[in-house]
Amino acid sequence: MKIIKAPLLLLFCLGIHFVGFSQENVEPGEIAVVDDAFENNFYEALTQKAIENYDKAIVSLQKCLDKEPKNPILYHELGKNYFSLKQYADAENSFNKAIELNPDERWYWNGLYDVYYETKDYNNAIGAVTKLIEFNKDFQDDLVSLYMYTSQKDKALTLLKEMQKTTNLSKTMEFYLLKLEQSEPAPNPDKKDLEAAIKKNPFIEQNYIDLIYQYSEANNEEKAFEVAKKLAENIPNSDWAHVSLVKFHLNNDDGQSASESVFKVLASKKIDSKIKHRVFNEFLIFSANHPEFTSNLDKAINYFDNDKLINVSKEVAKFFLKKNRKEESMKYFEKSIENKPDDLDAYSYLMPLLIDNNEFQKVEKLANSQLELYPTQANLYYYCGLALNNLSKFKEAKNKLEEGIDFIIEDEQLEQNFYKQLLIAFEKLGDSKNSQKYQSKIKQ
Repeated sequence: MKIIKAPLLLLFCLGIHFVGFSQENVEPGEIAVVDDAFENNFYEALTQKAIENYDKAIVSLQKCLDKEPKNPILYHELGKNYFSLKQYADAENSFNKAIELNPDERWYWNGLYDVYYETKDYNNAIGAVTKLIEFNKDFQDDLVSLYMYTSQKDKALTLLKEMQKTTNLSKTMEFYLLKLEQSEPAPNPDKKDLEAAIKKNPFIEQNYIDLIYQYSEANNEEKAFEVAKKLAENIPNSDWAHVSLVKFHLNNDDGQSASESVFKVLASKKIDSKIKHRVFNEFLIFSANHPEFTSNLDKAINYFDNDKLINVSKEVAKFFLKKNRKEESMKYFEKSIENKPDDLDAYSYLMPLLIDNNEFQKVEKLANSQLELYPTQANLYYYCGLALNNLSKFKEAKNKLEEGIDFIIEDEQLEQNFYKQLLIAFEKLGDSKNSQKYQSKIKQ
C-alpha cells in the first residue's frame, strides 16, 4: 500500500539549490572550478541514475560527498541508487545519514520506509511510517497495514477508529475494521493462569512463550530460565525454548550447550531474524573470550550468508578489528567479500590488513578485480601499486600509480603515499630524473 514518490523535476531543483561552498578567502577563479566540478558530478549522477547506471551514479555522488560530506541530499540520492541495486543495507545507512543531517525532510523518511518495506522489516517500517504521518495523513493506511502484518491488532483497531472520526475509510481499511471488530481480542493471561495452564496441559508451547515473556519483562531472569527449561523438557523440539536457554548457558560458561541452542535458534523458520541477530551477538561476545568455540562461531555465521540486509561476516570482522585482533578480522573480511564481492567498504578494511601480513599477490588480485567495478577509486590504484612494488614488478607499479593519481580528491595523505610508491618504482627502474621529482614532492 506504498504511496508517494518525489518527481524528477523536484530533484533537479533541489540539486540546484544545495550546490554551495564557503567562498571566504578563496580566489574567484578557484570557486568556479570547485563549483563546476561539484555540479558536474551531481548532474552526472542524476544522468546515470536516469539511464539506470546506478553504479556510476554512486561513484559521482561519492565525489560530491568528498566536497560536501554533510549534505543530506547527497546521501538521499546515494540511498536511492543503492536501493535500485538492491543493496539494502547500504541504502538504509545512506537514508539514515540523510535523516540524521535533516530529520525534517519527508523524502528521506520515504526512502527509509521503502527499504524496510522491500525487505519486509515491518517492525522498523512502523517507525518510519509514524514519522511520515506527520507529513501526510494518507500514510495512516500504511500504518494500519503494518500493524496487521505484525499482529498488533489492538493498535490497528485503535488507529482505525480514530481515522473513522475524521475521514472516509478506503475499502481495505473498512475490511480491516470489520475483521477486527468481529474478533474478540483475548485478554493477556496473568502469570498464575499461565502456570496453571502449563500444569494442566504441558504440551501447549504458546503458554510457555507467554510466561517466559512476562517474566523477562519483569526482569525475573531466574524464573524465565526455569520456564524455558520446562519447555525444553516437555517439548524438546521447541525452537523458542532455546532463545532463552542461550543466554543462561552463556552466563554459566557452558559454551557447548549454548552452541547447540544457538544453532537451533538460527535454523528455526519460526523465529524472527532480529531475535536471531541478538542471539548471535551474545554468542559472538562469548566466543571472542573463549577461542575454543571459534569453529562454532564460524558455523553460526554461515546461517546469515543469504541475509540481504546485514553482511554479518563484515560486522564480525569489524568487531575483531576494534579489539586489534587482526588475524580474525582479516579472516572474516575475506568471508564477507565472498558473500558480497562488490562491497568496496569491506575491501578498504581488508587491504591494509593483507599488506601488514605481506600478502601482496592477494592485494594485487583483489585491487585489480575491484578496479573493474570502481575505476575511479584512487586508493585501489595505490594498493595495487604498492603490492606490485613489493612483488618487484616496478614498471607495472609505476603505470598503475600514474594511472590512479589523477583520481585523488583532496586527500593529502593518499597523495603522499602515491609519491612514496612512485619514488620506489622509479628508483628501482633507474630513472633518476623522476626519482628526484617525487623525492621533491614528498619533501614539499
